[in-house]
Amino acid sequence: MLIVDMQEVLIPVVWQGPELADRIAELADRARTNGVQVIALQQVGGPMFEPGAPGTELSRRLRLRPEDTVIRKTATDGFYESGLHQALEDAGTIVLTGVGTDYCVDATVRAAVSRGFDVILVEDGHSTVPDPEAGLTAEQIIARHNRILSNAVHPGGTVKVRPAGKIFT
Repeated sequence: MLIVDMQEVLIPVVWQGPELADRIAELADRARTNGVQVIALQQVGGPMFEPGAPGTELSRRLRLRPEDTVIRKTATDGFYESGLHQALEDAGTIVLTGVGTDYCVDATVRAAVSRGFDVILVEDGHSTVPDPEAGLTAEQIIARHNRILSNAVHPGGTVKVRPAGKIFT
């Protein structure tokens, strides 16, 4: 299971951030119960994510455990020079959650499929902020990405969209 950028500074900003973090924590508990590795990506660098800056730590609401893996990344694509591919070598399917839907979640889903992984994007397990310039609410952006990514075609892997309640049950 992969958790993308669920950092303290982002939880109050994204749509339904606290509820999202709690839902991801519950899903991670079920993943561990089923013997699935939990990996959390943490964005570092850039104006909002200077290492050690307040709020850049992963959310406490996730209830990460010592056996979970934390991987720092410097790009929207979670695979870019991060070691994520090596950490997931034995995973046939990645259950993916996190923020932001239209940035790091989207880029990481596409990168995973390009590397031959199948992805289950958790339908209610990712979030973003509204885009007033495009006239889109966060809910619309999330729904649009669920639809677009579930229809993506790539010979390397597939993307399926499933609600959290139907994963690891």
